[in-house]
Amino acid sequence: MATLNLDHLSKLRKDPNFARAYARQELITADGNPVVWTCALAGQEVELLPGADCILPLGVIARDQGVRVALLGSTEESLSGAARVLFDVAPGIEISHMIAPSMGFHPDDDRAAELLSMLEAEAVGLCFIALGAPKQEILAARGRQLAPSVGFVSIGAGLDFLAGLQLRAPMWVRRLALEWLWRVAMEPRRLLGRYFRSALIFPGLVARALFQRVSG
Repeated sequence: MATLNLDHLSKLRKDPNFARAYARQELITADGNPVVWTCALAGQEVELLPGADCILPLGVIARDQGVRVALLGSTEESLSGAARVLFDVAPGIEISHMIAPSMGFHPDDDRAAELLSMLEAEAVGLCFIALGAPKQEILAARGRQLAPSVGFVSIGAGLDFLAGLQLRAPMWVRRLALEWLWRVAMEPRRLLGRYFRSALIFPGLVARALFQRVSG
C-alpha cells in the first residue's frame, strides 16, 4: 500500500523507477488534502487516509488474525517506541522483527533482497515500511516478487509520530488542512523546499481535474 500526496506526484513525474514501483502497488490511499480536493474536482469521491492513521488499526487487525508484524525503517529508538504503542493498543500483537537499516541501504541492492527473502521465510504477514519516498515504495514493489506472502504498508514518518519522536499536528490543525504548515514549522530546513516544489504542480493538477470533469 502506498499513500499518495503532492510530494509523491512531483517525484513520479521525474523518477521512472518510482513510477514503476507505484504502478505495482495494490492499494493507494490519499495522504494529503490536495489529492482529495483534485479528485473531487474531477468528480471522484476520495477519502483522506494518511499512512500514519493506518498503523494502529492495521496492527489491531494483525493481532486479531494472528499475523506476524515487522517494523522496517527509521531508527532503533523509533522502532522501539512505536512497538510499545502497538503493544499497548493491541495487546498480544506479535512484532517479530524491528529493522533499522544501516546508512546506504538501497531497495535495489543485495541486502534488500536478503531482507525481503527473510521476511517471507519467517512468515511475516504485515510489514510497515518507514524509509521515505521513493525507497519505501520501491522496496514494497520488489517485495511482491521476493516476499509475496507479506503485505507492505509504506508509512513515511508514521513510526516516528507513533513513537513521539516527531510531533504530529494536533487534530484541529489537521481538520483545517494545515498539517503541511505545521510540519514545515517543525522541520523548515528539510521540508520547506519539498513543499514549495509540490505546490508548483498543484495548479496543473487542478486544471487537469476540471478538464476531466467537463469532458466526462
